Amino acid sequence: MFTYMLNENLELRLLELQDAERIHDLIDQSRNHLREWLPWVDHSTTVEDTIAFIKGTRTGFANNTSLKAGIVYNDELAGVAGFNEMNWSNKLAVMGYWLGEGFQGKGIMTKVSKGLTDYAFSYLKMNKVEITAAEFNYRSRAIPERLGFTMEGKIRHREWVNGQFVDHIVYGILRDEWKKS
Repeated sequence: MFTYMLNENLELRLLELQDAERIHDLIDQSRNHLREWLPWVDHSTTVEDTIAFIKGTRTGFANNTSLKAGIVYNDELAGVAGFNEMNWSNKLAVMGYWLGEGFQGKGIMTKVSKGLTDYAFSYLKMNKVEITAAEFNYRSRAIPERLGFTMEGKIRHREWVNGQFVDHIVYGILRDEWKKS
């Protein structure tokens, strides 16, 4: 079981099947907000969809290919964050995250992303952490920028969202750069 305490009121923990209804409700409550940037939102419409997602996160964790965890803020599930990909050959962790609309503006995701970056370098011994965000998703892009990640480029038409292709900006930070910051 994965649990990672970030501070007294914020932790990451592996999702469990009993979290399905809460995660589903959180998605439903934030659906309009999340669908602007996340193409999977409209395909996750039932508790069964959320159960399948949780099972997938647990399989990725067991296979050591990904690490997606629930964000627990003041004992409430607030979103999901982690590494969508852990490339052991290249020592690269690719971070992804989303937060329920009611939890935004509290600095939660910056703390979570900082904690995950620390975890990637200290425990997983990765050499690089990457974060990608839609070009015009300025709130999401602000997180790696705030943490000192380097903007490395743009991937054109990276994702189909809301009936159109969106470009993604790629951010990265190396272990040596993180140690210096």
